[in-house]
Amino acid sequence: MKAQIDWIPLSQGSVRPTQGKTLAVMQVSGGSQSFNAVNQLRVLGRWMRMITIPNQSSVAKAFNEFDEDGRMKPSAFYDRVVDVMEELMKFTLLTRDVSPYLVDRYSERKESAEALAKRVSLRAIQG
Repeated sequence: MKAQIDWIPLSQGSVRPTQGKTLAVMQVSGGSQSFNAVNQLRVLGRWMRMITIPNQSSVAKAFNEFDEDGRMKPSAFYDRVVDVMEELMKFTLLTRDVSPYLVDRYSERKESAEALAKRVSLRAIQG
């Protein structure tokens, strides 16, 4: 994940290319179940102005959860991963047409006092 984030241009002007996109977070671990990594990914998603779904998943002892072909075995962990993916799809469908509205911020669209003065200046109109 970090390698991917390092290559994302985080701002183009004041607009991040990630803003308004839907995000689901999951982790696999070799040991016991922990939500530390997914919680930090949630923070990162909010910082990138992404719509982070409420559901998340953490797969403990991941080496036990996959078969020889690399497919996840049926289990409560598998069910949870499917639940998260279904919720990601639902939130994406619900928000994709309105994400520009959801991430619109006053601070990014307000006109500076100087720009406003130039725009409405009578001297500029009179020539």
